[in-house]
Amino acid sequence: MSTALSGPAKQIGEQLYQGSNAYFDKINNNGGINGARVELLVADDGYEPKRAVSNTRHFIYQDKVDALFGAMGTPTSHAITPILERVKTPYLMPYSGADFLHHQPTINVFNIRASYYDEVREQIKYLVEELKHSKIGFLIQADEFGHVVESALIKSLASYNLKPIQVARYRRNSNDIDSALKLLKSSNVTAIALVGTYKPLAEFINKAYQLNFSPDYTSVSFVSSQDLFDRIKQPSKLMVTEVVPNPKECDAYWCREFIKDMLLAKIDEPNRLHFEGYLNAMVFSSAVKRCSLPLQRRCLILQLNRVFREDKKINSLFVNKTDQNKRIIYRSVF
Repeated sequence: MSTALSGPAKQIGEQLYQGSNAYFDKINNNGGINGARVELLVADDGYEPKRAVSNTRHFIYQDKVDALFGAMGTPTSHAITPILERVKTPYLMPYSGADFLHHQPTINVFNIRASYYDEVREQIKYLVEELKHSKIGFLIQADEFGHVVESALIKSLASYNLKPIQVARYRRNSNDIDSALKLLKSSNVTAIALVGTYKPLAEFINKAYQLNFSPDYTSVSFVSSQDLFDRIKQPSKLMVTEVVPNPKECDAYWCREFIKDMLLAKIDEPNRLHFEGYLNAMVFSSAVKRCSLPLQRRCLILQLNRVFREDKKINSLFVNKTDQNKRIIYRSVF
């Protein structure tokens, strides 16, 4: 698992890791999977592509891992794609909804997350149909993540015969949003689709309010909504699309199990990020149980797909009952 354990996005990586590790600890304390312990190796990439490439090479060529698991980010995933196209190591449950991981992928990937296009379509529907906005701008993190979500936003707006009024950008792993704020404020937009991580987006919302600029906002789930909400100090209207339910408000079997296991792991305030990491580990373990050891890639990918089709407790968390091919998008409104 290559993820951010340092830098301004570290809370995303840390919480995903904590959730996964809690479930794997539970499995190992009960004898492992088919008698084998799960070893989750984790390396810090700081949400920087070059470090993700270095970590991935080490995992594959030095550690000889069976799979890459729970990696965080679109720019990091994009950077390691050429490696994975060559070696075919399974790339499981990345924390990204990027199109190149979802539609005709060139690597051996398995996704739990909805695509960013699925999330963005809900946001634009919310802004245009429910809130009646037509003057919509974008604040975009200037990297591969920003590019893929921006493309989805433009496509979704086009379905309403609209274009963004203004697009402003800022650097990844920075809070340098002043120029973007000035640009968007002067454009007279009434709503802004945000693409980034919790620190710069909270900085933008707080500073905008202080300048008497209070548009409606949306964001994709990558932001880490709870960390974003905790940093917003001004009255704001913000909708974040989510891809897993709030475990504190969910009565499904795995929501109840998660809460119990987080208490055992001494995590007092579990959130959606912990839950997503936990679910990643649970789905992986459920698939591996169906394979003989040593683990074969073909069996792993085959059984991951079967778990989603056949396990009703898992299926109910992720699949919309009215459309068995579409993931649910949950809304968090602040």
